[in-house]
Amino acid sequence: MGLIRRVDEARKAYAKRDKAAASGAHRVERIRQAAAEEHGGAGSQYIGDLVYGGLDGIVTTFAVVSGVEGAELESGVVLILGVVNLLADGFSMATGAYLSAKSEQEYYAKEREREAWEVDHFPQGERMELYELYVRRGYSEEEARQLVEIKSREKVRWVEAMMIEELGLLKDTRNPLVNGLVTLVAFVVVGIVPLLTYLVGLVVPMSSHAAFPIAVALSGLALFALGAAKVLVTHQNPVRSGLEMLGVGGLAAVVAYGVGALLKGLALG
Repeated sequence: MGLIRRVDEARKAYAKRDKAAASGAHRVERIRQAAAEEHGGAGSQYIGDLVYGGLDGIVTTFAVVSGVEGAELESGVVLILGVVNLLADGFSMATGAYLSAKSEQEYYAKEREREAWEVDHFPQGERMELYELYVRRGYSEEEARQLVEIKSREKVRWVEAMMIEELGLLKDTRNPLVNGLVTLVAFVVVGIVPLLTYLVGLVVPMSSHAAFPIAVALSGLALFALGAAKVLVTHQNPVRSGLEMLGVGGLAAVVAYGVGALLKGLALG
């Protein structure tokens, strides 16, 4: 989190055109501190899975609850469909996150293996490729030659340069299994919010007319909070991000409610 926090400090300073704060964010000690913290902040790379998993969970479940309420079905139906959807979609999302991360890492490993083989067997050709890439990026011919000379002195550094400059690939150090688990936990924990009042209704009798408005209020708060938390990934304005997510989730719920109302005759018939 150290690097993210330092960059965030720099962004805020730039937004205010605060030269003193910007200078502080670029102090040598601050940069070194951020780099040191970054090595110990491995969990920060899963923030995106946590936030987006939670957002998908609550939007999906909220839409299901709204659709069932629109069809004027009983609270028991809300719980059955909500829980089934929550678990099924949660596992689907987790599987997708796991397979996506795993596939990307396998692709990276395969391409890196190929680049390493080409460096071993066609070093001159690889140097020329790197030279042409640097020239196309705007470096002078002399600068490009110097960069190639520096990069090609050590094989690992050379291969990494080819992966980034030629293929535009960066190594993803996340654990695919953790990706999937984080997505699943976030999806279920946050996605259950619209169902809380109905779960409470199993113990404390409550009509669906009372449960639904409470579910709407809780879901709205959760949507806004998660939208605001999304700035940890996007670094946008938290209030604007929260309102944006509230609008998207609300629109999905309105559509679902409307569809449920239109089709309620099928369910009641």
